Amino acid sequence: MADAKVIPFDEDSRARRGGAGRGRARSRKNPNTEAAHGRPAAPGAGQPPLAPVPGAPEIPVQAAAQGRPQDRAAGLPQEDPTPPTAPGIADTLGGVADRLLGGPWERKVASGLAFLRRRVTGEYEVDEFGYDAELTDQVLMSLLRPLFQSYFRVEVKGIENIPAEGGALVVCNHSGTLPMDGLMAQVAVHDHHPAGRHLRLLAADLVFVLPLINELARKLGHTLACTEDAQSLLERGEVVGVMPEGFKGLGKPFAERYKLQRFGRGGFVATALKTKVPIIPCSVVGAEEIYPMLGNSRTLARVLGIPYFPLTPTFPWLGPLGTVPLPTKWTIQFGEPIPTDSYPPEAAEDPMLVFNLTDQVRETIQHTLYELLVQRRSVFF
Repeated sequence: MADAKVIPFDEDSRARRGGAGRGRARSRKNPNTEAAHGRPAAPGAGQPPLAPVPGAPEIPVQAAAQGRPQDRAAGLPQEDPTPPTAPGIADTLGGVADRLLGGPWERKVASGLAFLRRRVTGEYEVDEFGYDAELTDQVLMSLLRPLFQSYFRVEVKGIENIPAEGGALVVCNHSGTLPMDGLMAQVAVHDHHPAGRHLRLLAADLVFVLPLINELARKLGHTLACTEDAQSLLERGEVVGVMPEGFKGLGKPFAERYKLQRFGRGGFVATALKTKVPIIPCSVVGAEEIYPMLGNSRTLARVLGIPYFPLTPTFPWLGPLGTVPLPTKWTIQFGEPIPTDSYPPEAAEDPMLVFNLTDQVRETIQHTLYELLVQRRSVFF
């Protein structure tokens, strides 16, 4: 049977085509010949096909070819006996990975490996201030986002007041014992602005002398709170954030919460006038209660070389556990821009104008804080 070949049923047409067709026709075995040599012939071999019974249901060829032989002979419809294939382990793990990573996990893994390769080979860029845009977008913002979304549940208002392009100076109140409000303002601008802008914060000297904090602050786009750096960033069209209260607002006692401290000499207003960028007041509610500062150990502050040493209900009594902030509910509202492009170039040297604009910004933030506090249902909800 190894030399048997399948030929078409129309042998006469094959024979008329020539020798090749006749050769193939001669290789076909006759069922009657096999029976004559002692081998039983298949039932119905050599007989013409049966005509269909009138009125009998027509059975699909594919269904009739399946199931038991006796059922096929009886003309009964058959079901596919092949059981459904169970999902493989790889498919199951892939689905779990998709849900955990928020998308096709192959692309996530490939993107992560490409990111690691660029970090190892040094194929990434930082500006002259040390800002690493790729590291900020893919790593640092991802670390801050759970605090923003799930822990503090920050509600953002008025984000459209930040222009889609060009420089702008965002002026915020400062509070909370530790500068968490600046970081949350960065996430608010990065994640909620339609143009995906990034807030470049001006930080105090102390930030850039701490070993690990210094590097992270530079990577996040922070720079020294000085006129030269602020003016350079604004002229490049960046959104710059400043908190004029400084340590006076950050380390004020809990009894004075939401009462703005002095805004300094108005250097931020002079910088905005020089660069002709709008000033955007920003009010943050919720940061005052994350570390209720009940006292200040001035002796320890002098020994450690820091502006204040906070005493809260949990710190330093609970040790490292006392540094965990309380999960308060936050609101960050960006107010209407205060334009500066209509003033003459020499306006930045006018102390009275600078003072008036500084006072206008401060009063706008203070009034907005009071409005938000009235609207707030509770500290934690």
